[in-house]
Amino acid sequence: MDWDDIVPKTARGLQVVVGDNLETLSVAELEQRILVFETEIARVRDELEKKRRHEAAASALFKS
Repeated sequence: MDWDDIVPKTARGLQVVVGDNLETLSVAELEQRILVFETEIARVRDELEKKRRHEAAASALFKS
């Protein structure tokens, strides 16, 4: 596995880390961070929903 597969990146290739100092970022950079995190949240929610559907299907199968 490559390091680039592990480190979160924005669309521009900038590293985004939770807890970074935000004081040095411009308004545009802060807006970009928000977009990156919102996109990641949506991706995580999608995966969570898939797992919940899978779990519900498995549960229904074993209840029968």
